[in-house]
Amino acid sequence: MTDDLLDIAEVAQRAGLAPSALRFYEKKGLIEPAGRNGLRRTYRPDILERLGLITCARSAGFTIAEISGFLAARPGDTAIRDRMAAKARTLDDQIAQLTRLRDSLQHASTCDHDPVVDCPDFKRAIGRVPTVPSRQCAH
Repeated sequence: MTDDLLDIAEVAQRAGLAPSALRFYEKKGLIEPAGRNGLRRTYRPDILERLGLITCARSAGFTIAEISGFLAARPGDTAIRDRMAAKARTLDDQIAQLTRLRDSLQHASTCDHDPVVDCPDFKRAIGRVPTVPSRQCAH
């Protein structure tokens, strides 16, 4: 074992994951250890970047199977690349929805409409109603 390899416990701590998650990702083929130090898995430091990508993809709703396909994608893999583009469009839609929600919550935090959820600006920010002339909030 070389000095630059990281023990499973250190990788788990740095990545903010449980060691069992690392073993699960290994079982699913998403990561692979560099070797062992006795009974403990060891990893190269660049595993942290891969785990960051996996964690980000999981938090965005990607399945393990999707992540596995994306990690293995090559320029000629048109089916996988098409799925990647479709996922990017889905994420764009989710980002737009979350942006509207954020904007509505920011508006609601200063709005004096009673009740706040009936405020036309609040509703418009969420995207539930079209833009029409309405009573403006006094803020």
